[in-house]
Amino acid sequence: MHSNTRRRYAAIAGGLGLALALAACMPADEADGGGEADGGEAKENCEAYEAYGDLAGTTVSVYTSIVEPESVDQEESYAEFERCTGADIAYEGSREFEAQLLVRVQAGNAPDIAYIPQPGLLQTIVEDFPDTIVPASDGTEANVDEFFSESWKEYGTVDGEFYAAPLGANMKSFVWYSPSMFTEAGYEVPETWDDMIALSDQIVADGGKPWCAGIESGDATGWPATDWVEDVVLRSAGADVYDQWVAHEIPFNDPQIVEALDTVGSILKNPDYVNAGIGDVASIATTPWTDGGFPILDGQCYLHRAANFYQNQWPEGTQIGEDGDVFAFYLPPIEPDNKPVLGGGEFVAAFADRPEVAAFQEFLSSDTWANEKAKVTEVGGWVSANSGLDTENLATDFDKLAASVLGDPETVIRFDASDLMPGEVGAGTFWTEMVNWLASDKPTEQVLADIEASWP
Repeated sequence: MHSNTRRRYAAIAGGLGLALALAACMPADEADGGGEADGGEAKENCEAYEAYGDLAGTTVSVYTSIVEPESVDQEESYAEFERCTGADIAYEGSREFEAQLLVRVQAGNAPDIAYIPQPGLLQTIVEDFPDTIVPASDGTEANVDEFFSESWKEYGTVDGEFYAAPLGANMKSFVWYSPSMFTEAGYEVPETWDDMIALSDQIVADGGKPWCAGIESGDATGWPATDWVEDVVLRSAGADVYDQWVAHEIPFNDPQIVEALDTVGSILKNPDYVNAGIGDVASIATTPWTDGGFPILDGQCYLHRAANFYQNQWPEGTQIGEDGDVFAFYLPPIEPDNKPVLGGGEFVAAFADRPEVAAFQEFLSSDTWANEKAKVTEVGGWVSANSGLDTENLATDFDKLAASVLGDPETVIRFDASDLMPGEVGAGTFWTEMVNWLASDKPTEQVLADIEASWP
């Protein structure tokens, strides 16, 4: 999940982003040398926006799970679109997005645009609320055909109709650690799963607890645990079985999935391993996902599995790098010849058929927006699978690494399984049963059987 859908930034972007925001707020004669949105002189440096036309006086409402402080950079990235077209983007972020979007759609109060982090949720809306989502505009589809791989387009397609364009992307297969703590203790970054378990055992033998974690996320509580399961299914069973699991060609409680969840449990439900600096195993269920890795900074925890976007959860001033306070390594493979990557992202769906809505959806699928977003995200933590993105515009070496892996055609990437599954499961029972598994020590077999029983 974007998933991964509760991200925050540790600092407010400045520099160019601030300049753009100020320009958007200034009167037209100050901001752009006298150009008018309603037919006056052409605005300066707006060539990339001319195709969207004059949208002065229009408003596009946007509803998303991206909240403060990450939303600051998100809104910054629209500043030039607003200045050059005259449109106003009314942004609303919510921590209860997944649940409230369905409520709003059912009540006939859908936003103009929604950033949907689960393709499974997109499918649910299309099937349960026919004709509420507008098929993507021709310009949007042309951009996606040009800048994204076919698989990304398929995630935004339901029953052969293309609805939603990819927005941001993320790489989830990372483990965060403290380079200085590793050096001081004489530990090395593990290259295999067995190495990682041996390291965990060594930390215990040395008097520490290796792992810290948190899966609380409001209405979406549980999603970080599903990421764990998905990453292990990819490693233990392989990409083909993963695809069968997502498509429900094998049941949710297939023996291979049972094995994967038990493998996760050998870490997350091991009282010797967790929850370092926080509490017992059950505390994982009540610890905010945003804070789960913080004990690393206090020297109480050594390992925290989280996506590339977790770099923006660290407190302001935290140095991220191989010589910094924290860094991350690739979650090691279980089988040497199988090195998959778990990914995720958001998809832009339109619920209104108006020119300004189509224009904004098209803009968000363009290379112009991808590069604008990269430039204003000065603290890092954002990447895209848009091939028109110049990676030099990304803020950190860590972002560039993630983007290069996501964009490499040789990388075996699979989209977050819970985001692809039907909403009742992927954003429902899979989340809640992971909470029961940790908080109440519900047995693995019963957890998976109950999720299987919920499949529509």
